[in-house]
Amino acid sequence: MDLVNHLPDRLLFAVPKKGRLYERCCSLLGGADILFRRSNRLDIALSTNLPIALIFLPAADIPIFVGEGNCDLGITGLDQIKEADMFDSVEDLLDLNFGKCKLQVQVPASGEISKPEQLVGKKIVSSFRNLSSDYFCKLENVDDVSKMSTKIKYVGGSVEASCALGVADGIVDLVESGETMKAAGLKAVSTILDTSAHLISSKKPRFPELVEKIYHRFEGILAAEKYVLCNYNAPRSILSNVLKITPGRRSATVYALERRQEDTEEWVAVSAMVEKVYIGNIMDELKASGATDILVFTVGNCRV
Repeated sequence: MDLVNHLPDRLLFAVPKKGRLYERCCSLLGGADILFRRSNRLDIALSTNLPIALIFLPAADIPIFVGEGNCDLGITGLDQIKEADMFDSVEDLLDLNFGKCKLQVQVPASGEISKPEQLVGKKIVSSFRNLSSDYFCKLENVDDVSKMSTKIKYVGGSVEASCALGVADGIVDLVESGETMKAAGLKAVSTILDTSAHLISSKKPRFPELVEKIYHRFEGILAAEKYVLCNYNAPRSILSNVLKITPGRRSATVYALERRQEDTEEWVAVSAMVEKVYIGNIMDELKASGATDILVFTVGNCRV
């Protein structure tokens, strides 16, 4: 890490070094054309095509390094930003829409507890001590953690085993599919937070123009994943109807087509970005409305 001190001319970009966000982050960096080669033994990698140094850190540490340190950018979970209480110290640039999960209160499925209020005054284990304390402070209607009767204990890993091993009456932990919790004999009684990976930046980045460029690249990647490009032809007389079906991300592009001798009316070509999940129904509606030559193209990348 001493190398960081010798990188005055590079933007420092903190990304998770392992865990549920790491692989997707690497894919996202590649899509944004941030090329790098990371040695297995190093937690720093220099981009080969941009003045960027990637710093691989535990996701829980990234909000602090971006908010209080020299890191200009970072990717970490919304849960980690809130746990570190760093929202006033960082700019939340973009929800990256991956790594989605829930921070939940879980209790033994075979027990009598069915709502979080029943855990007041009992033992809670979590790696999210601050968020857990805030949640139970509100349940107890007290304004300070020291006044709580509920005991919050920190455990860094294997939180789901705490109830079975007699350490806790309930836990607060991240849940993705829920299979791990079911295997541990637990059930959810409350959701504290829905979380996903976010792109954050320093309030005063050293390279604001480069931060803006990376932000727009990531924004374009997310748009390319969400949308497809739908092209079709339609008589101008039905244009207002088909544009209601494909209004575009902001607006559709309409071109006049050269009129053939056999045409009795003017035709137009329409191009619009359409959300990928709805494209099947949209194509059906366009066809039923009188549009023809309906083509759909995958968007590899874009700027929006």
